[in-house]
Amino acid sequence: MTAAVTLDRVSCVFGTAGHEVRAVDGVDLTIEPGEFFTLLGPSGSGKTTCLRMIGGFTLPTEGRIRIADQDMTRLPPYARPVNTVFQDYALFPHMSIRDNVAYALMVRKVDKATRARRADELLDLVELTDVGDRRPGQLSGGQRQRVALARALIGQPQVLLLDEPLGALDLKLREQMQSELKALQRRLGITFLFITHDQHEALSMSDRIGVFNAGRLEQVGAPQQVYDAPATRFVAQFVGAANVLDDEAARRLTGHASAMLRPERIRLGEAADARASGNVREVQYFGAFTRVKVEVQGTLLQADLAQAVDAPSLGDTVHLHWEAHAVHALQTQGRA
Repeated sequence: MTAAVTLDRVSCVFGTAGHEVRAVDGVDLTIEPGEFFTLLGPSGSGKTTCLRMIGGFTLPTEGRIRIADQDMTRLPPYARPVNTVFQDYALFPHMSIRDNVAYALMVRKVDKATRARRADELLDLVELTDVGDRRPGQLSGGQRQRVALARALIGQPQVLLLDEPLGALDLKLREQMQSELKALQRRLGITFLFITHDQHEALSMSDRIGVFNAGRLEQVGAPQQVYDAPATRFVAQFVGAANVLDDEAARRLTGHASAMLRPERIRLGEAADARASGNVREVQYFGAFTRVKVEVQGTLLQADLAQAVDAPSLGDTVHLHWEAHAVHALQTQGRA
């Protein structure tokens, strides 16, 4: 099967000689047709530059970009079978919602009746059937986000690029839109390339995740693989909470030179057969769980305890237990 998107040693360098910034540094990536693929990373890691190169808004300094096995490296955005949804939605405030959605068809000189019919079909798809005559300012943030989706989809792109489209929404609405967006992608079967810095968003929505750091991909894999078996120290610390141990502490507690242990894999128990014992230095209540930070011979370990478990108090001595398979050994040098 032909890949939806292929990046072959793609780099993007900004600045002048002696003051260069490698925003994207030799990235190889293959995204499959119909896949919900997420590029995850902190601000400035290169993920948005990567998306902009795929969309044609930024040209790569090196490497090749192929979409559906066609070389798109130097083509402008309008010549590529992709469309983009931005965080600010970029809707025209003076236009009706119907005209906003139909804008791409208007540019192509499609007749007015066909534009209106297609726009109404897309508004129905995103469950906004009755808002076609309104203006963007009359809609909520979640509704405007759906309008932006409908507008991006009306041109029937092969790949939809989404640049942190949920970032401006409040937490509850963002969680609702995550479910709706994933359901829409499954229904349409279109390849989605989603950009976010939110690890929970990436884990809950994606078929696969590519974790960006300093312009390079640290790891590509399914959400469970990235979470349970991070390839590098950076991935372990960025994707979810983690106890990352090195050197003497790692060897003493895990038997590895460098290792990761997720807080939810640690439980409290009796002194017998405990992996470690220490004193409670901090207790944080998060509703669904309580995070306890325990000092063990100069090393601070955090354990996430289920709500039903009685949390210890500051200064208590506690005994920590975990299964051997809960420990994941990390590479001590180099990248994945």
